[in-house]
Amino acid sequence: MLGSEGATVYVTGRSIRGFSTRSELPGTTIDDTAEQVTERGGVGIAIRCDHAVDTDVDALFERIHQGQGRLDLLVNNVWGGYEKDPDGDFVSSFWEQPLWRWDAMFQSGVRAYYTATPLAARLMIKQGQGQIINTTFWDRDKYMQPLSYDLSKQAINRMTYGFYEQMKILGLVVKFY
Repeated sequence: MLGSEGATVYVTGRSIRGFSTRSELPGTTIDDTAEQVTERGGVGIAIRCDHAVDTDVDALFERIHQGQGRLDLLVNNVWGGYEKDPDGDFVSSFWEQPLWRWDAMFQSGVRAYYTATPLAARLMIKQGQGQIINTTFWDRDKYMQPLSYDLSKQAINRMTYGFYEQMKILGLVVKFY
């Protein structure tokens, strides 16, 4: 949709053509997505970035700053919680879940959002406006299994609220969704 509006879209992730993290989902690399943005009239720019690696994320935002001088919209939609076991058991009790699942959901989910958002906010503060969208999940306070998933999504929800509260103190038009 952003491509249809003529936007420049930086598409980031680890899945590049020839090395997809989800080979069972063809056409879903950052290269494929950037091409789709361009085909719709925008400018799609694919940048390989592991959002769990701070230096990758720092380099990404520096490149955006150098290339565009601004950032109007950040969509945090990174998630590595299923990567090691996409068809695994997500309904068993917390004591039956592997500990790596916690790390995956919090490192490649919650922390990745926490890393990108301040870098984006710094650019948006300089320009006086911007929008940040944190994709997450909430089902009217229903419990979602496994426990690590439920906690990670609630952490993102609460973190988004905290970001909003701190940004509104500045009186800037930085919207969180």
